[in-house]
Amino acid sequence: MRHDVIVVGLGIMGSAALATLAARGHKVLGIERFDLGHAMGSSHGVNRIIRIAYFEGAAYVPMVQRAARLWQELGERLGERILHVTGTLDLAPDSHFLTRQSRESCLVNNLPFEELDAPEIMRRFPAFRIPQNYAGIFQPDGGFVASDRALAGLQMLALADGAEIRAREPMLGFDPLPGGGVRVRTAGGTFEADSLILATGGWIGTHIPALAQLAVPERQVLGWFRPENPAAFQPGAFPTSILWSEAGHFYQFPIWGAPGFKIGCHRHLNQQGPAETMDREVHPEDEALLRKGLAFAFPEANGACLRLTACHYTVTPDEHFILDRLPGAPQVIVASPCSGHGYKFGSVFGEVLADLATEREPAFDLSMFGLSRFGL
Repeated sequence: MRHDVIVVGLGIMGSAALATLAARGHKVLGIERFDLGHAMGSSHGVNRIIRIAYFEGAAYVPMVQRAARLWQELGERLGERILHVTGTLDLAPDSHFLTRQSRESCLVNNLPFEELDAPEIMRRFPAFRIPQNYAGIFQPDGGFVASDRALAGLQMLALADGAEIRAREPMLGFDPLPGGGVRVRTAGGTFEADSLILATGGWIGTHIPALAQLAVPERQVLGWFRPENPAAFQPGAFPTSILWSEAGHFYQFPIWGAPGFKIGCHRHLNQQGPAETMDREVHPEDEALLRKGLAFAFPEANGACLRLTACHYTVTPDEHFILDRLPGAPQVIVASPCSGHGYKFGSVFGEVLADLATEREPAFDLSMFGLSRFGL
């Protein structure tokens, strides 16, 4: 049977695309080399930040606003809460680019926000202990997405709407067909479709060799620590937040879904390598880095380590995403990698990828995510 679209890689981008296509009535096949919901890639975990005030660029804001609406709608369809609004706080020394660009993002997109100095931050959110020269941008609409539940929910809805899923089945290769369409070869068979969405994350360079040096897997470690005063780190008392310091670019969450206060460091120890052989064990130096962030701004959470977990994400040279048709084979759509800040966009990029795969015009300007910026 020929499908309308084949989606390879059922992380958040691929699963959202699969669910969107199935809901629109298309014949779709999803292929995943591991178990559904596996921990080998970038889409698993208890929760992920969703920031509306986007310091990476104001052009992201309309897309993340649409993503937030879709996360809310997903929760309504599933009968559970997927989007948790806690407000987000971006923190850095006064006039630092992080807060300056967050402020600009709010102004350009007419978002509500507050500029807070260090005393006001510590008064309003007592868990923070920051230097007097720090300032923050508080945006009330952000928060976090219940990421494991969102991923599983999209996969369940895709199946309910008629999608076929073949898990534990690696793709061996694909071939654009002369008359149009594409043929995909897996360990379990050969399949044809009008279009192919490649959303294989850290493995994208093995499927498209031109991306091997442009989409590089990078090791990441998250930690959960026991705070002295858990009440100060609960939703309502503690916002999802981003913190720049000389020790690293840290991000942290209120206590939710797992014991302890969750913290990570963007780019962590800058350890890159193939996804297949990525070190997924944790080591003393991983904990030591995260404790630098705790000691700097959250001393009351610098208690016993309750959990450390390693994963990876895939980084482009400019840390922007890839969403484009493959040059010379427009029936093949390349999705992501997301450079460590893409999960929140999963819901809206499901729509975008479904549009691209079925020759509909996406609602957003995707030029900043094109392959041509790398000379491809």
